[in-house]
Amino acid sequence: MKIWVDADACPGVIKDILFKAAKRTGVQLTLVANHPMHIPSLPTVGFIRVTSGFDVADSEIVKRMTSGDLVITADIPLAAEVVEKGGLALNPRGELYTADDIRSRLSMRDFMDTLRSSGIDTGGPPALSQSDRQSFANLLDTLLHKHAGDI
Repeated sequence: MKIWVDADACPGVIKDILFKAAKRTGVQLTLVANHPMHIPSLPTVGFIRVTSGFDVADSEIVKRMTSGDLVITADIPLAAEVVEKGGLALNPRGELYTADDIRSRLSMRDFMDTLRSSGIDTGGPPALSQSDRQSFANLLDTLLHKHAGDI
């Protein structure tokens, strides 16, 4: 198992959790973004910078990931592609996207997008809470232990 991070929108605190996990377990962690970012100098942590553009980082992640890899993203269309390709998709709030729920999540996302484009203020997601961070760290740890032989 390798971990791919949709890094442009990934909160810094989540990246820090991922860096610690990579250091602790030796899992290969690759951040993909369209702007430079600071990453720790660890042999298992890498960075791919892509050109700016709509879904360029997403496309790069889907191209490079393989079945069984873990992708960290809050982007539901990207998560759908990852799940379809046999990967695991985990959002920064500690929710694992599954084949059973990804279609309903996509429908809700599209509905909310339609509301926003018609001028309705739908607000945004709440700030990442300590509980969200803990949920993410716990599920990440569970997934890493479950797939320890794949690392």
